[in-house]
Amino acid sequence: MRKFFIFVLLFLLSTALYAYSDSDMDGVDDKVDKCPNTPFMELVDINGCTIKKLAVLHNNPHHFDIIIGANYTGSNFTTAPATNTYSSSLQIDYYYKDFSLQASTSYYTTDGDSYSANGLNDSFIGAAYMFHFQKALTLRLSAGALLPTYNSVLGNNNTDYTASLNLSYLYKKINLFAGYIYTIVNDDDVTVTLSNGTQYNYEYKNTNAYSIGSGYYLSNSLYMSIAYNNTQSVYKGIDDAKSVSLYAYYGINRHWFMNFSYAYGLNDVASDHAASIKLGYYF
Repeated sequence: MRKFFIFVLLFLLSTALYAYSDSDMDGVDDKVDKCPNTPFMELVDINGCTIKKLAVLHNNPHHFDIIIGANYTGSNFTTAPATNTYSSSLQIDYYYKDFSLQASTSYYTTDGDSYSANGLNDSFIGAAYMFHFQKALTLRLSAGALLPTYNSVLGNNNTDYTASLNLSYLYKKINLFAGYIYTIVNDDDVTVTLSNGTQYNYEYKNTNAYSIGSGYYLSNSLYMSIAYNNTQSVYKGIDDAKSVSLYAYYGINRHWFMNFSYAYGLNDVASDHAASIKLGYYF
């Protein structure tokens, strides 16, 4: 009951969600799991391999998780007013062996020197499949749609589509990984006129994003990683956003897990600081 109370309290007080994927629900992230498809009610080591079988009525290949998150993004651009954005997020996943479905959404509040707003961000639905080329090498392919639940004067009014791949290699306790995302942006170009008559044209374009990094298991339940990220802007004429990020995953027990991420912007286009914390329960 105490854990449930903490779970609900965090959701009510929370203010973009770093996706966690655990296809066999053993508490070990797919990116580092050396023994995929481990039965759900088996205790595993840091590599996701069975060390003890638990008494169960039956093995069920269908599993779910629910994840709530809190996120902060702070920017102090030299060419724009400083802003602080807080968001709360909800994610639900369904798993069947190496196949998974995901749905997520978040609600944001932005406060700036001369600007404030709140509402839903774009929501996401998608599917993914994990390929195992050898014991330590995995490839995760996914595709999805960004639903236009975010509303602004910049014409963010159409459904966008994404496709991604994530490659992971595990050597003992060290994990090497790389990721790529391509987004088809269907939003309409728009012209915004300020009160003084100045006009700004916003033209959209498809985007590429990639990341590369390395992680390490500090214990059976604690994993940390660092990565370099490069993301193109959806607007033409804007430089790519570059950042370095830290990530930590902690398995509380075989049902509950937490993770934390922090990103530091390396150029003026990227947010200066971004942090998120998530609490999840899988069953």
